[in-house]
Amino acid sequence: MATTEPDILDIEAIRADFPILEREFGDQQLVYLDNAATTQTPDQVIDTIADYYREMNANVHRGLHQLSQEASIAYEEAHDRVAEFIGAGGREEVIFTKNTTESMNTVAYAWGLNELGPGDEVVLTEMEHHASLVTWQQIAKRTGAEVKYIRIDEDGRLDMDHARELITDDTEMVSVVHVSNVLGTINPVEELADIAHDHDSYIFVDGAQAVPNRPVDVEAIDADFYAFSGHKMCGPTGIGVLYGKQHILEEMEPYLYGGDMITKVTFEDATWNELPWKYEAGTPIIAGGIALAEAADYLDDIGMENVERHENELAQYALDRFAEFDDIEVFGPPAGEHRGGLVSFNVEGVHAHDLSEILNDYAVAVRAGDHCTQPLHDKLGVAATARASFYIYNTKSEIDTLVEALDDARQLFA
Repeated sequence: MATTEPDILDIEAIRADFPILEREFGDQQLVYLDNAATTQTPDQVIDTIADYYREMNANVHRGLHQLSQEASIAYEEAHDRVAEFIGAGGREEVIFTKNTTESMNTVAYAWGLNELGPGDEVVLTEMEHHASLVTWQQIAKRTGAEVKYIRIDEDGRLDMDHARELITDDTEMVSVVHVSNVLGTINPVEELADIAHDHDSYIFVDGAQAVPNRPVDVEAIDADFYAFSGHKMCGPTGIGVLYGKQHILEEMEPYLYGGDMITKVTFEDATWNELPWKYEAGTPIIAGGIALAEAADYLDDIGMENVERHENELAQYALDRFAEFDDIEVFGPPAGEHRGGLVSFNVEGVHAHDLSEILNDYAVAVRAGDHCTQPLHDKLGVAATARASFYIYNTKSEIDTLVEALDDARQLFA
């Protein structure tokens, strides 16, 4: 298990939990800097998945035999653990989904299709991920609602004066990314929640880039809905979370129907199960949910304040190294309280895709493209960016390796 001291992470102990980091390509050791897309998975979480299939593989809420009872208890307790991890009131407010995108769609279909209509407005930001932007865009087309966008300033921060202008009594939903997956901007979600609630609007926070990297308390934020994905926080792929305030989830109608989400079914009608099972139709992601709880344990053992501090230090170091070169353009605000642990950048004269391929020759893994934010890239005036994103097992020496590889790429295209 990774160990911590009050202010210092034992990076070597943490890295030992992630054997994949020892992979080599040719004579180069892997430098994994694509954590905003997917983090690596520690042995503790992998073992939890294996233990489930070896020891209690059975469906939940469907059998009276021992295996089903054990699986059901573990799966239900996983909801309790995740609720604790994000400061929710209890398992009733934690729905397991496939990912952040499905969480967004769950609210859009279960609430949006029923509640939105002509004259209603949904307010997003110009930095939204397609999971939010495309979803609300399509729901608005079906319902006649209008989508509006809060501007960003030259530093990649939200224009809060514009936010106050856009969010009115006609606003029914404000959907905002907590931390931008391109700019690294940490948005003032508590302030946005206050503005939304002053106008009797709901707020949905996309926390895919926040929950893995910093302490998050959904009740302190006063979010009505909050979503994130397990594979970005040391958990497995295929498991996500939708948090919703209990009274809202109770009022909403489900949009997926089938087994386990019902209480009673007749040939004429059906009634719904209690929360959160009301929104988890069919056989759920049992092993993934249990493993997600283990991932929460793993991160809490390290300490989310330590995770945040380490990422901020790495981001600042990367920004300082990039500042040594005149031909590297960095996007987003300066490092500090308004920036998370990722850096999107371009090298003059080198397309981001070419840059990523060259870095791959050095076993440096970064993301290149529009990062599911095409409108934001249009706003920035670039077709694509390269992105280095950091996590608990990354080191400053790995950033040095990135910079050395960038220097070789620069000379290749000179």
